[in-house]
Amino acid sequence: MNNTLKVKLTLEDGTVYHGKSFGAPVAAAGEVVFNTAMTGYPESLTDPSYKGQILCLTYPLVGNYGAPGKEEENDLYSFYESSSIHISGLLVSDYSFEYSHWNADESLDEWLRRNNVPGVFGIDTRALTKRIREKGVMLGKIEPEGASTDFFDPNLTNLVASVSTREVKKYGSGRYRILLVDCGVKYNIIRNLLKRDTTIIRVPWDYDYLAEDYDGLFLTNGPGDPKMCEKTIGNIRRSFSGNKPIFGICLGNQLMALASGADTYKLKYGHRSHNQPVIEAGTDKAYITSQNHGFAVDNKTLGENWEPYFININDKTNEGMKHSTLPFFSTQFHPEASGGPTDTDYLFDDFINNIRRITG
Repeated sequence: MNNTLKVKLTLEDGTVYHGKSFGAPVAAAGEVVFNTAMTGYPESLTDPSYKGQILCLTYPLVGNYGAPGKEEENDLYSFYESSSIHISGLLVSDYSFEYSHWNADESLDEWLRRNNVPGVFGIDTRALTKRIREKGVMLGKIEPEGASTDFFDPNLTNLVASVSTREVKKYGSGRYRILLVDCGVKYNIIRNLLKRDTTIIRVPWDYDYLAEDYDGLFLTNGPGDPKMCEKTIGNIRRSFSGNKPIFGICLGNQLMALASGADTYKLKYGHRSHNQPVIEAGTDKAYITSQNHGFAVDNKTLGENWEPYFININDKTNEGMKHSTLPFFSTQFHPEASGGPTDTDYLFDDFINNIRRITG
């Protein structure tokens, strides 16, 4: 590692932060966001929802447990959320040159280098996070000495198309057939469904699945502006005319809302952490959840027969919706976690129970 190579992070408002290089010594640009989780960087870096983003980790020490091995189960990496790193760059305060973990296969530096992703340490992540909270998310660019690049706004492109599967894939051989629309699925969603006696048919984001044989429809997480996914929204809207159970997570929540006629909007700095409190609407049941999103559903625009399912306790934003008479529901948070708390993984059981009630 060339830890003497100086690097600067420049925000679109002109603010500059100086640090040193680890990972790949290359320039990169994207949207700068922060995550306040204390653990779980292998899961975060491989979460497709981070596509096009430069990720700032607020926990001060990063890299001390290295990067996991590549063991597989059901054709999925066991300790990652996809097959590759999706962030554009990584910002940390203190990078640990030494690592130790029973499952570590290599250092974080080596892993980033293999994937051509730059890292910067020595950044004042507290000051950077405060600026994003005050001013909102901004475009940024990482430039090592001797390299330069232009700003790039990932939200102007269809990021979902770049992370979705390009072919139909099948997992498991269980009783219940789940049609999973892959907008950037995290592997732990597939793992949770496979635990519940399912066969999963994973299809591309724009796949016309209406003629397929399935018992339940699953809409996954994914990156970017949901309004870019017009084909997916159109397919979901057509699905609403039936009664097959539907479950959406994160981007899936936003796509369901748009298909129902509601609207979405961009949050000032998003929710990216393992400690977001939500409350089930109309009850006193509160849960701590894992979240990673920059857009939200506008509760005021929910149409007839639709209502909020969960509400964020901190800022009162939408955290899910449900239909009043049909077995359709969604969450903005991640019940599958990975990383984070699993308080709400019972929602996968609710989805399967909805299927059982219809299929017998």
